[in-house]
Amino acid sequence: MTFETHSAKSYSITSASIHPFSYLRCMRKLIVNISEIAGILDDSVPRKAGSEMSEIDILSNGWITIKDGLIEDYGTGTPPEGADETIDAGSGIVLPAFCDSHTHLVFAGSREDEYVHKVMGLSYEEIARRGGGILNSAKLLQQTPEKELYRQSLVRAEEIISLGTGAVEIKSGYGLTAEDEAKMLRVARRIGEETALTVRTTFLGAHSFPAEYRDNRDAYVNLIINEMLPVVAAENLADYIDVFCDRGFFSVEQTERILEAGARYGLRPKIHANELDYSGGIQTGVRNDALSVDHLEFTGEEEIEILKGSDTIPALLPGASLFLGMQYAPARRMIDSGLPVALASDYNPGSSPSGNMKLIMSLGMIMMKMLPAEVLNAVTINGAYAMGLEKTHGSVTRGKIANLAITKPIPGINFIPYAYGSNLVAQVILEGEMQL
Repeated sequence: MTFETHSAKSYSITSASIHPFSYLRCMRKLIVNISEIAGILDDSVPRKAGSEMSEIDILSNGWITIKDGLIEDYGTGTPPEGADETIDAGSGIVLPAFCDSHTHLVFAGSREDEYVHKVMGLSYEEIARRGGGILNSAKLLQQTPEKELYRQSLVRAEEIISLGTGAVEIKSGYGLTAEDEAKMLRVARRIGEETALTVRTTFLGAHSFPAEYRDNRDAYVNLIINEMLPVVAAENLADYIDVFCDRGFFSVEQTERILEAGARYGLRPKIHANELDYSGGIQTGVRNDALSVDHLEFTGEEEIEILKGSDTIPALLPGASLFLGMQYAPARRMIDSGLPVALASDYNPGSSPSGNMKLIMSLGMIMMKMLPAEVLNAVTINGAYAMGLEKTHGSVTRGKIANLAITKPIPGINFIPYAYGSNLVAQVILEGEMQL
């Protein structure tokens, strides 16, 4: 099965008309006074798996040159001459900007009242049965005009840029009608066009069942296939398709139908799987050549063995486990079994209201027993792979997009997840341009 993905942003820079500031990209920029360059990779490495995840190449006392929005070169010692602009890293560490492969960043309003209910003892499923959860967000989104939805979402996009994220996947799924799903995806595409973020969009009409379809779920599956997908495809709004395949949500059979329909439009799967139970979602994702299967709190030896024989990457979301008080996905067991692991924020209003990828790194260490190099690889090159961006993002590599985060002066990369409550990002460079 082959899949064709579509992008709202091109990385082939041919003229100044591509971006209002593209004339600046023609300048050669030089970053100096770098204590360490972390995350250096050869362009032949698409992702890191198993023991490779604990390896990270670091260059001390370094410099980096940028030209045409791309990483031109890097080295150590005396920097080259002839730069049009010099950026002082202030003795900070330069690392690849974070690649957040699973978010629901486009949403309306917030759900802090549900957070109180969680503290009082109600489960995620109990809140959903009372009309809260995803259906609450769907109601708010349907009532919010597209212009206002963009305004709210842009604030969150600018926030994650300031925290060091340079590439993000944004899912729909709070619309639950053809019109509102398309509205969400248009806003996500616009964020990718009007900010320096690299945005991948995912159609997630199969996020939940609207109340009117609770007793006729197959009718909603038919709506997704026959009405939503044609609209999304006609406007070229999505790169991927997703289904919440889990207990109480979409069955394996329903998931298969939706993924097969998405494949006819060239949409490769990314699956919500095994967050609430052993649902068969991982097996379904691998069977349908999913790029990633996400959540995976319930993952056993059978699921790990199935993943080992595939190109599907596990994307784990510890922010949701923290916020919901749920068990964490077995990252340590996955890595020790030879699997690659990506970490993502799951930024959304109900189960992970934060897009702070540095915090996600800390949770990976504290709660999932991952090593510092492992969490850094998980939020950079492996996160890029989970979005299909490994050829252009996720590492310090000659010829890749110059998406870089520069830290404040710190002792080394181990300090990044260690200082879990501190914002250590001093400067962000996206597509070769300073953001902070």
